[in-house]
Amino acid sequence: MTSIASVTLEVADVTAADRFYTAFGLGTQLRLRASDAPTTGFRGFALALTVAQPADVNAFVGAALDAGATTLKPASKSFWGYGGVVRAPDGTILKVASSAKKDTGPATREIEKVVLLLGAEDVAESRKFYVGQGLVVAKSYGRKYVEFAGQGPVKLALYGRRALAKDVGVPADGTGSHRLVLGGAGAFTDPDGYAWETVATPAAAA
Repeated sequence: MTSIASVTLEVADVTAADRFYTAFGLGTQLRLRASDAPTTGFRGFALALTVAQPADVNAFVGAALDAGATTLKPASKSFWGYGGVVRAPDGTILKVASSAKKDTGPATREIEKVVLLLGAEDVAESRKFYVGQGLVVAKSYGRKYVEFAGQGPVKLALYGRRALAKDVGVPADGTGSHRLVLGGAGAFTDPDGYAWETVATPAAAA
């Protein structure tokens, strides 16, 4: 296994979720599956979108809010750039950010990178687990953050669970299902309970 082949969100209403993610701009990167598995609080993950400039952040955040999302962190400037965080109607947390603080043109709504951030209780141990599964580390900041290389539409990264919750503006507590299934070359569950399933789809397709 060298990358994520697919990302499946388990949602209560597939039709409504499909409508939301299509309007938001992630209709081709995600799969949806019906589920009523119990879940409360922070599910332990977030989808992070990197875009070129603040205008694109505002465009994506605006589209999400128009489609029914709620604001967790309003789009604003910070020392690292410009970004905002919203929660989709199905509960998935979406972070949209740009390293640029000024616009260079009109919004294009082009996504430069999508990263699935998995909250880990022990980033170093989870990194070791995924390396053992065949993933290759692309970026690493000790026990704080690890991003893996891959050619799929969504990159995989590990973030400390409490640090991730703080970053997206929610309490870290949560119980029940992650409502998330990752597709790859094997079926297993990682140290933090994130489930993977075997998919035949090439890594370059969602």
